[in-house]
Amino acid sequence: MTIGVLAIQGDYDAHRLRLEELGAKTVLVKKPEQLDGVDAIVIPGGESSTMLKFLERDGFLDKLRDFVRLKPSFGTCAGAILLAKEVENPSQESLGVMDICVRRNAYGRQLDSNIFEADTTIPGGPLEMVFIRAPKISKLGKDVQVLATYGDDPVLVRQNKMMAATFHPELSADKRVHEAFLQLVRESLDEHLNRRS
Repeated sequence: MTIGVLAIQGDYDAHRLRLEELGAKTVLVKKPEQLDGVDAIVIPGGESSTMLKFLERDGFLDKLRDFVRLKPSFGTCAGAILLAKEVENPSQESLGVMDICVRRNAYGRQLDSNIFEADTTIPGGPLEMVFIRAPKISKLGKDVQVLATYGDDPVLVRQNKMMAATFHPELSADKRVHEAFLQLVRESLDEHLNRRS
């Protein structure tokens, strides 16, 4: 199992370190052809409009869109914005694969960044969450499962082979969110093998 971490902007190295700490092999994905060698992708936080500008070169955006439609994907913060079907404040292009609407910078400026504990369905009690200029999931499709909430807001969601978080699990000591994603990847690979046999 090899996990790609999109490494064009943002704190991708913290994701790589966390995944490797949990025993996964990783590849920092900087070119579209590298997607051919990975089983899943993590799209980190950063600035979503800057990421889009980079991805629009060399057919990277189309290749990434095809990849996330078929293989496990996890977007955090800006990565959640890129996975969303709809983006507000302002609207922008996205990969358009996850049935959520995301409102950019919904909680205010960087000064309003904070660390909270919040409820989660992931076993092990409340989850530590690091929010930095976090987007807000403002609408959910019927097939989207909420894994964690802060107040009334969903902050960690799953739909089929995709996960999205509006916070930064790679900056927390709590490893459960990445563990949950690796479990999703394992299930997807097992399902693929079963279909082939």
